[in-house]
Amino acid sequence: MTIRLKVLFSSLMITALGLGYADVYYPVDGFSFERLHIFLFNLCTGGTILLYYTERRHEVSGHVKMFFLLSLVYAFSAFLQWYPLTLVVSALLWGLVEKVRINTFSIVPYQFFLPRVPVSEKFHQASLLCLSIGIAMASMVLINNEYAHWVYMEKLNLDTFFLGYSFPLSLITLSIVFGMLKKIEGPKSKSIMELCFWTITLGVIIFFIFILFEKFMPQIFVTAALFTAVIMVFMLYYTFADSMQQKLFLTSGIGFLIVTAVTGIAYICFQMQEGYDPLKIKWLLHIHVFASLYGWNLCGLSVICRFDDFPIRLHSTTVILIHWLTALVLAPLGLFQGWFAVLAIAGYAFITLTLFFSGNGNIHYDQ
Repeated sequence: MTIRLKVLFSSLMITALGLGYADVYYPVDGFSFERLHIFLFNLCTGGTILLYYTERRHEVSGHVKMFFLLSLVYAFSAFLQWYPLTLVVSALLWGLVEKVRINTFSIVPYQFFLPRVPVSEKFHQASLLCLSIGIAMASMVLINNEYAHWVYMEKLNLDTFFLGYSFPLSLITLSIVFGMLKKIEGPKSKSIMELCFWTITLGVIIFFIFILFEKFMPQIFVTAALFTAVIMVFMLYYTFADSMQQKLFLTSGIGFLIVTAVTGIAYICFQMQEGYDPLKIKWLLHIHVFASLYGWNLCGLSVICRFDDFPIRLHSTTVILIHWLTALVLAPLGLFQGWFAVLAIAGYAFITLTLFFSGNGNIHYDQ
């Protein structure tokens, strides 16, 4: 990846975190900076990196450039509530994602059902398919809520569906994880890996449906299944993946994913209690979101961006410890106290810039 691309992506990631605090400290009536916060990280940066990684070209293709530019238009039009423009751009973004997916795989994702196809490829195609479906579903919700008014549900809103743009990033990171486990894809281990694939991909979809219908007990069961699958992934990866620098960061990322699962289960349990007050446990939701967005997803995107550069010159353990401190402590506290927000942005900038710009080469690194 070129220096210009690294500058672009790292700048957007850092800006995204900063915007996550804008609604708290610099609110503007009628506008949600949370949307820009989500879009700049998940869609503009994450979506573009996903397409760039899929094409595996040294030069950025016209499709990827167009996706990036249109994703910025999408982000700001949705923020400014220029919804007709958002809908037009949505159709173009969907077409670009599907074009890249079909060129790489096929129109119908029949590979999901073929035993001979590596699980990493299944996760990869699922990531692209999830991105295009997410764009289409968000458009349908926008049409329903703003114009057609076919269905009314409290959870059927744009902000709920916009959060779904993080799921493609999870899937492409899992593709990288399982790509490092290809050597153990024997009959027994392949069955376990296939089980993880279907549990995670279908589990999140089913979980999202239960969120819409506000069915809390089924959410607990689905989340428990997802948690079990993540633990299985962690055990497989930690045990069988070759020892290398990227394994350290991806193992750390799976750790963040486990934190996300645990805090998600805890949050649902609080919701089921009588006298539930969302303000009293807002801190838990913040930890859940930051662990997912700036913990797990950042680990995946950084490994993808430096995919051909490893090993890179940095003290891995130190960076990982600062990452955990920033994502799980400083970033959530920053929503309650401004000084912590400043420290969180500084810490996150250090992590992002270190991961993106540290030199590469065959040198000793921390294991």
